[in-house]
Amino acid sequence: MNRGLSLFAIGLIFGGGLGFTVAAAGNSTLSGHDHSDETQHGEGMDHSTMDHSNHAMMHDTPFEVAAEDAPEVSIMVMPDPMAGYNLHVMTKNFIFSPQNASGKNVGGEGHAHVYVNGEKLGRLYGAWYHLDALPNGEVEVKVTLNTNDHSPLSVDGTLISASQILTVK
Repeated sequence: MNRGLSLFAIGLIFGGGLGFTVAAAGNSTLSGHDHSDETQHGEGMDHSTMDHSNHAMMHDTPFEVAAEDAPEVSIMVMPDPMAGYNLHVMTKNFIFSPQNASGKNVGGEGHAHVYVNGEKLGRLYGAWYHLDALPNGEVEVKVTLNTNDHSPLSVDGTLISASQILTVK
């Protein structure tokens, strides 16, 4: 092995270790969210000093929007010809913006969260979602519209959501 490659490998090992040590000493986390932007959860707040132990609860706090021109959502769940089910999400006054997920809120844009029997399956960044293995029996599929920072949208305290109950055999 030539000397340059050896020095490069040593630099990677020690540089990575040093970076990890500095991050750990500074209480840095890998939560996947950039909280440096100001959001509804505290404009002007220094998020580096916040207790993020209730991070999930922050994302469950509804973001109120005015009834006039509020986003709307409806869904249709249908059997997939091959396996599972296809979920079609139709919105009004709302634009899916995956490029802004976890970023600053912008009115009328965001993403959706998909739930089956109250358990979150994941995020939805467009009109279609394939549901693989649904449990047998009565199943509720629910979709909520969410801001870029993941807060569910609501009007007068009511979440902007749609659900459908189906019987899976």
